[in-house]
Amino acid sequence: MRNSYSQSKKLIAIVAKAERTRLGLSQEAFADACGIDRTYASQIERGIANPSLEVLCRIADALEISVTDLLGKHPS
Repeated sequence: MRNSYSQSKKLIAIVAKAERTRLGLSQEAFADACGIDRTYASQIERGIANPSLEVLCRIADALEISVTDLLGKHPS
């Protein structure tokens, strides 16, 4: 179970960074759009933060994707 959890955090990190880049958002603009601190956004993108469901929903909204895509989308 622990490995699956770590893999999920890494996948969220990969998708979040890829989608943020696709939208041309700086990390600071992304953090502002999510209503989180830039350092927390950085931790999410590095797969070391444990974002709540509420934060995952904000991230998905800011990235214009669904939470499902954030949790399972494979970057192109």
